[in-house]
Amino acid sequence: MAITAPPRLNWRAFLPQHWGAWLIIIFLYIISLLPTRISWCFGRNLGRLAKHLLKSRRHIAETNLKICFPEASLQQRQCWLNETFENFGLAIVDTATAWFWSQKRFAKYMHVEGGDYLRSLREKDPKGGILIISMHFYTLEWHARMYGTLDPGVGVYRPNSSPVYEHFQHRARIRNNHYLVNRSDVRGMIKALHQGEALWYAPDHDYGRKASVFAPFFAQPHAATVSGTATLAKVRGVRPIISYARRNTDKPGYTLVIKPFTKDYPTGDPIQDATLVNQHIETAIKEQISEYMWIHRRFKSRPEGEEYPY
Repeated sequence: MAITAPPRLNWRAFLPQHWGAWLIIIFLYIISLLPTRISWCFGRNLGRLAKHLLKSRRHIAETNLKICFPEASLQQRQCWLNETFENFGLAIVDTATAWFWSQKRFAKYMHVEGGDYLRSLREKDPKGGILIISMHFYTLEWHARMYGTLDPGVGVYRPNSSPVYEHFQHRARIRNNHYLVNRSDVRGMIKALHQGEALWYAPDHDYGRKASVFAPFFAQPHAATVSGTATLAKVRGVRPIISYARRNTDKPGYTLVIKPFTKDYPTGDPIQDATLVNQHIETAIKEQISEYMWIHRRFKSRPEGEEYPY
């Protein structure tokens, strides 16, 4: 079901059990008021602290980096680990600014690579849907708003159990886009594509064996990869693209990256299709290794007989 407006806040949202969520929202709003360089410095230091406090997540990230980059030295992987936690802290800043900045301030820090390609797709077939194949970088909140600034579309997301957080999350994500659909609502996704919408879809997490096939991902030959990407790409008139956001290193700001996807996709072979998607995701991750969410248990689903890696 399409969700076109954020859930309303009623009196129950102000009960004591939701005060923690209100504190988080207030905290994010205050961060959004800070000068950018100060907020980035704060975010990095927050991430360094999180690395020491979130020991289980640190172990998951270490394991993922070891699985994906076995040829890298221990020193190199440790460097990536340190940087990925700094980006974890910066993601909180990204959420604050993407949710609360005015469009004028937001646009000042926005850069685009591949905008001409996106415009050519729309000009060639204005009514055809666009499947935005993306991935879980820490910059995903900025990605959603930046892409929506160019080509408002539909986001796939998981609703939050807190009515307070859900209200503000939803409000922010449709600010520059049309509406959201629950990640379990495949019919809603297909309908959006039939209607010519741009649909944001991130197939890079491990969502369990039931909806997945095992395909290579980096050095891991058997990574559970959702097969829904090919299903969505089969919708008539749909053009798959690769898109994500990159945090600029030379100065505060973000770059929206838009790239073509493989031609003649899907092939009809589920494993080959999943492998093609993973290859594109690998290419994007290699450009900005430390900005990827390595704290997710990417290889938790294993084929029969293979050991759980975490």
